[in-house]
Amino acid sequence: MLPCISRPLVRSNTTPPFFHSQKKLCNLLSKTPHSKNPSSSSSLAIIDSRMADIESNTSVSVQEWQGWGSISPVPSIVNQVILDLNLLQKEIVSPMTFGSNHGKLSGEFKVYEDKKHRAKYASLANSEEKLQFFSARQIACRLLGSRGYLCQKCWLPLEDCMCSRVTMCPLWHGVRIWLYMHPKDFLRQNNTGKLLWQVFGVEAASLCLYGIAEHENMMWNELNQAGRNKVWCLYPNKNAETESVKDSVGCSKNLQRLAAPGNKDDTMHFILIDGTWSNSGAMFRRLQDRAESEWGQELGCISLNTGASLMHKLRPQPSWDRTCTAAAAIGLLYELQLITELSSFGLDKQAEAIENALEVLLEALTARRLRMGRSVSRRERHNTDIC
Repeated sequence: MLPCISRPLVRSNTTPPFFHSQKKLCNLLSKTPHSKNPSSSSSLAIIDSRMADIESNTSVSVQEWQGWGSISPVPSIVNQVILDLNLLQKEIVSPMTFGSNHGKLSGEFKVYEDKKHRAKYASLANSEEKLQFFSARQIACRLLGSRGYLCQKCWLPLEDCMCSRVTMCPLWHGVRIWLYMHPKDFLRQNNTGKLLWQVFGVEAASLCLYGIAEHENMMWNELNQAGRNKVWCLYPNKNAETESVKDSVGCSKNLQRLAAPGNKDDTMHFILIDGTWSNSGAMFRRLQDRAESEWGQELGCISLNTGASLMHKLRPQPSWDRTCTAAAAIGLLYELQLITELSSFGLDKQAEAIENALEVLLEALTARRLRMGRSVSRRERHNTDIC
């Protein structure tokens, strides 16, 4: 697997020029696939049927993309990776197949694609282009592999869909949550960050994908409008002082104005890093690099007093004081509720709504594992604090 490289930071809306052109696609689609055995009409028929949908599957529509939880247009870099995958499928006359988790390529196509994407990665000029390509490829493979397999809202296999058991709940307008998600967690069945927009809606809990320029720029445009003093990152930063929710938010000069009825101009923004602990360090550094670039200062960091999450059995954390994304959001809302000026906005009820959704997810994943004859508990893979 390719490494996640986060530096140097390049702030640009331009997609790196390292993909095939649309003209090449048109040329390839106009050709007839050749067979080693021309007399085998049945073989040609199978090949033709496998390739018939390439023209209609060379991109992801806005409707499909936003159905997975995003509020942005389709990132151009993701669509171009999908175009390249389909071009390769046409060139080698081999169908694109995916493994059991539907997020990774498999079979003969994987062998060819692996060589090609590694060569492309090595040819890129700098670390920013490498990160963008890495992220876009991860997302593109998950999108293609999950079509018709996962529910777009809960990211579970269709036969295990839990959407009917999740109750939506409006989040108080004074809080906006950003899920800064690693591409390897995108469409991951046991991901818990997705619960936030399932319960609160995509405008209150918004997805931002690590390494996707359009997503990151969208988030930072909103953060810049709010200003640094209304933005916090939930992360145990060992290199700087980390404050509690009460110490950071409770001391805000705008708190009384924020709590005024109908005020929507002083929203507090909280960034939750949604990825494995081994990936979170690079994600956090990228956020701080961007904050330094935008404001000349790093983001303020908040620590929470959370216990072990319900999901700990199914998705072990590196230590018991680490928790899943949904549990972090629950802890944040409960601690905000303890601030006197914010105690009348029902933040505890909103936290309970996420807790209920987390229980539903745990039940759905547990039932699936039992049905497939798999263990419902996993051994911890890390025994030390790696953050």
